[in-house]
Amino acid sequence: MPPTVGKDLTVRMNSFARTVAAVALATVLALVSGCGESDSDDGAGTDAEPLEKVTYLTSFGNFGRDAYAWVAKDKGFFEEAGFDVEIKPGQGTGGVIPAVVSGQAQFGPIDLTGGLLHMGSGQAKDFVAVAAIQQRTMAAIATTEGNGIAVPKDLEGKRLADTPGSVVRNLFPTYARLAGVDAGKVTWVNGDAQTLMGTLATGSVDGIGQFVVGKPTIEAVTKKKAVLLPYSDVIPDLYGNVLITSKKLAEQEPEMVKRFSTALLKGLEYSLANSKEAAEILKRNVDATNPAAAAAELELMAAYVRPGGSGTAIGTLDSGRVAKSIAILQSADALPQGMTPEEIIDFDLVPKA
Repeated sequence: MPPTVGKDLTVRMNSFARTVAAVALATVLALVSGCGESDSDDGAGTDAEPLEKVTYLTSFGNFGRDAYAWVAKDKGFFEEAGFDVEIKPGQGTGGVIPAVVSGQAQFGPIDLTGGLLHMGSGQAKDFVAVAAIQQRTMAAIATTEGNGIAVPKDLEGKRLADTPGSVVRNLFPTYARLAGVDAGKVTWVNGDAQTLMGTLATGSVDGIGQFVVGKPTIEAVTKKKAVLLPYSDVIPDLYGNVLITSKKLAEQEPEMVKRFSTALLKGLEYSLANSKEAAEILKRNVDATNPAAAAAELELMAAYVRPGGSGTAIGTLDSGRVAKSIAILQSADALPQGMTPEEIIDFDLVPKA
C-alpha cells in the first residue's frame, strides 16, 4: 500500500472514532437528562413539599365515636392535605383545651357546651371552635339495669364517676336544676376515659358520665343492658363536639386550619358511611377496640352528626343556635351575661352550609 493511502486511511479512521465517541456521549447525556425530567414529573424530586407534623387529640379515649380521625389517617386524607398526624387519646373537654392552648396538640374535639362553661368560668381561654362534629349534644348519664336509675330523680343518693373536666360532669348542675334533681345529693368521684366503664361493670359506682353512643360499648363491657339519661331530653338545642384549635394558630395559619378541618371531616363522613370498615381501621391502630361495638357507636352517632331532614352540611355551626345555647345556660346561672358566639367560634373558618 502506498504511504499516502495508508496515511489517509488512518486520518479517516481517527475521525470516525471521534464521531462515534461524540454520539455516544450525547446519547448518555440525553438519557441522564430524560431521567431527571421523569423524576421531576413524578413529584419524586427534591422539590417535594414535606408533610407538616400535627398532633391531634381524640375527644375521650379511643372509642368508636372517635374512629374518624384514624380513618382520615388510614385513607390518606390527612396526607393529601399535607399533614403527618399523630393521634393521641384525649381526656375530655377539660383535658383537650389546655393541651391545645399550650401547643402540646394543634387540634382536638371538645363538647361546645363544655367549652362555653370553661370559658365562662375563666378556667380556659385562647381557643376557638372551627367546625362542628355533632349537631346535637350526646352528653348523658349512663348506668345499667339493676342500679335503680330510670329517671333523673333516681340519681339522688347515687355515686357517679367521670373525669373532672368532662362536659357531663360540668354541665350536671344545670341538668339537675332543669330536671328537678337535688345535685347536692349526688356524689361524683374521679375517673378516666380508660377505666370508667370498668368501674361501672364492677359496681364501684352506680353510673358514669358518657355519650349516648357509648351504649353498645357499655353493654359489651358490663354484659348488662345499658340505661341512659340523655341531657338533650332536658336541655334541647345544644351542640355536641366541635373541633378546636388555638387562637394563635387560627390567626396565623387560617388556611392550614381549613385544610386540616376539611381532611378530618372527610374522615368523619367516610366513617359514617362505612362504619364496619372504620371500626376495623380503629382496631388495627388500637388493640383494645371491640369492632362490633365501635361500628355500632358510629351508626348511632350518624343522627347526631347530620340530623335527618335538616339539610345541615357536616361541620357547620349556626350563630343563632349557639346564641340560643348560651341563653339557656345563662338562664340557669351557668354562664355570665354578655357572652357571644364569636368569643368561642371563628366563623370565618367554619365550613359553610
